[in-house]
Amino acid sequence: MTIDDIIDFAGGLDGVLTLRPGPGDGSPEISWGDTFFYHSPDGTVPTAAQPFATIVTKDYPGEPSSRLDRPGAFRVNVAAGKEEFVRRTGRAPQDPAAAAEDHGVADTVMPHPVYGSAGWLAVVNPGTRTDDALRELLRHAHGLVRARHERRRDR
Repeated sequence: MTIDDIIDFAGGLDGVLTLRPGPGDGSPEISWGDTFFYHSPDGTVPTAAQPFATIVTKDYPGEPSSRLDRPGAFRVNVAAGKEEFVRRTGRAPQDPAAAAEDHGVADTVMPHPVYGSAGWLAVVNPGTRTDDALRELLRHAHGLVRARHERRRDR
């Protein structure tokens, strides 16, 4: 899957706002080139919500390397939730650095290098092995955030 394939898929889910920070939009320079997916039926950036998925094109300071300094390398991060994390990895969320020795392994669903303990999963350079799984994870994460949004709206 390419970055554009993922953006098209996730951005096509109901009520998704896709943000692609870049020069001149007021976003921090470190985020330029990355993509953030929010559930936002009204199309505005949620003030208190986190994205349900992201695409990052570089390693961020302070996190274990996913070797995103390679040409064309990127990582998709998905807020899968703890139950889905267990289903995909066979273990409870824990210290992500201890859960995966090499966060740069391509086309493999693995704990997120920083937020794995919160139920986030990641895929570096998704390909044929993870195409279906990544689509399922994105749908699942979107469903979780949409349900949370609806519960808050109904209060």
